Amino acid sequence: MMIYTGDEMEKKAVLETAARMCAAARTAPKTRHIDGIHTLVVTGEEKDALADKMEEIGKKYFGDSWQHWYGRDAGNVRQADAVVLIGIEKSYRGLAHCDFCDFGDCGGCREAGGNCAYIYVDLGIALSSAALAAHRELTDSRIYASIGKAAGEMPYGCEYKWLGIAISMSVKDPFFDR
Repeated sequence: MMIYTGDEMEKKAVLETAARMCAAARTAPKTRHIDGIHTLVVTGEEKDALADKMEEIGKKYFGDSWQHWYGRDAGNVRQADAVVLIGIEKSYRGLAHCDFCDFGDCGGCREAGGNCAYIYVDLGIALSSAALAAHRELTDSRIYASIGKAAGEMPYGCEYKWLGIAISMSVKDPFFDR
């Protein structure tokens, strides 16, 4: 017989939830069945380094008011048990006469150095699927653009456009009851 503490089981549940969120992002529908979704999970020191990067970005771009957005969000990341990063790689869908990107078609978008609008649709669907997976596991979560900006400046994240979902198993939801 083994005995597991509540803390041990909660840590295990956080990682299992994060794994389900990554799976949900992977299996989410993609336009033209082109999969450019990537996922990472950060915890511990790497999560704190991500929060440090968020504070650095906030101070750089927002001066004295950085704490109202990036500072607050970095504090939430520090309170989180884990952060699930969901990113999308730059690609084009090969559509003619789409003009959803305002460049006419994928050739015009690529030539102008633009981003295909559909990659952001795919990213949104993947995020929604992952957030639903967290909700089904009764885990507190919140999607942050600020996490994504910081992740893009981390050594592991420079290739993709990211958004992040902080997750927590605590008595009080740290992301909405701030």
